[in-house]
Amino acid sequence: MAEQEQTLFAKRFRGFFPVVIDVETAGFNKDTDALLEIAVSMLKMNIEGELSIDKTLHFHVAPFEGANIEQSAIEFNGIDPFSPLRGAVEEAEAIKEICKAVRKAQKDAGCQRSVIVAHNAAFDHGFLNAAIERNNIKRTPFHPFVSFDTTSLAGLALGQTVLAKACRAAGIEFDNSQAHSALYDTERTAELFCFIVNKWQALGGWPLAETEAQASDAE
Repeated sequence: MAEQEQTLFAKRFRGFFPVVIDVETAGFNKDTDALLEIAVSMLKMNIEGELSIDKTLHFHVAPFEGANIEQSAIEFNGIDPFSPLRGAVEEAEAIKEICKAVRKAQKDAGCQRSVIVAHNAAFDHGFLNAAIERNNIKRTPFHPFVSFDTTSLAGLALGQTVLAKACRAAGIEFDNSQAHSALYDTERTAELFCFIVNKWQALGGWPLAETEAQASDAE
């Protein structure tokens, strides 16, 4: 895509479309442990270049066949994997619906590839990649290894690395009783990411061309 044809969104992240995710799982091993919940928040950008949440998808996911379930993990997140009240869908259905929605949002934003944003991103990204591979999904919009980690960003911008503490430092309400829900954590992570990106812009950190021009004028 030629530079003059790029959308503002595409220019901001080198053609990447950031998609915020959170997963709840039945353990720490992406290859053997069940994916139980996943949520994704897609973002939008206004004409001033400020980010905000556009829409969020959320799925309760049925454990894949043969999946391991660690008792300590489900005690921690409070999920009963086999409760009929969850309304869980098959893992393949959830991932396919997410990929379809993200591809459309990515295209609408004028971007070429989606990049995962998550708190401790390696964990969530790993489970997403494992589910994509396990279900033989070929048409995925996500970059296989690039991610934006709000743990690192929050540590730099706010001096906090725990999601709840980082949100509170940014003035974002955080209810601990709702934490460890994929939907709740995804939307709080998305708000945190937007806050940091928008604050960086407000401080003059982006666009770089304007910052460099201002510095040149001041000399």
